[in-house]
Amino acid sequence: MVANILGKLLHRVGILPTDGVTVVQRTDLVGRYVGHTGPKTRRKIAKAEGGILFVDEAYRLMPQKSGSKDYGLEALEEIMSVMDEGKTVIIFAGYPKPMKRVIDANEGFRRRIEKFFHFDDFTSVELAEILYLKMPYLKGYKMHPCCTIPTIASLIERETTEKMRTERNGGLIIPWLKNARDNLDERLDFDVEDTEVMMTITLDDLEKGLHQISEESPDEVC
Repeated sequence: MVANILGKLLHRVGILPTDGVTVVQRTDLVGRYVGHTGPKTRRKIAKAEGGILFVDEAYRLMPQKSGSKDYGLEALEEIMSVMDEGKTVIIFAGYPKPMKRVIDANEGFRRRIEKFFHFDDFTSVELAEILYLKMPYLKGYKMHPCCTIPTIASLIERETTEKMRTERNGGLIIPWLKNARDNLDERLDFDVEDTEVMMTITLDDLEKGLHQISEESPDEVC
């Protein structure tokens, strides 16, 4: 989202000729055999020229084990080779600790990166606000009046661990909404005719939906 906004801004002020954002991950860049990675990566670089190349989970390009046969480093070197040309804005994204290891492991990489941005995890209140913003995802459904921002934030604090919130962050919301909707559908009687009842998610639906996500990761349950 930030990359898309940045692309539009840089295009609007004339720094970039296009506002296009090309999103890539390791699988889009790294080949399976010798000589495959270079051309594959260069095609993605060419596609992004004039806009933004967004490398998601960039730390996955580094070998996981010292001395292991891995072509990820070749992809990273291909990207590094064009970073000084100024034709494309390149954004490397990833979790702070893995990204720090990548940056510290390659002097050329660190030298070419001009800006570092750290995004704090969403707070419980912010996650509750995002939940409301994402309600249109459940077309036609709405929240019960008792599902206020403070109440939902309190539910998040109670039903999730800090580790779970850090790892899932904003990605928690859509699965949570789907679980809540499914719970609503399951508890309704077949003879219910009140549309308001059929389309209103309650706090109990939210609680059970969130608890279901926690159960999917037993080591994260409060």
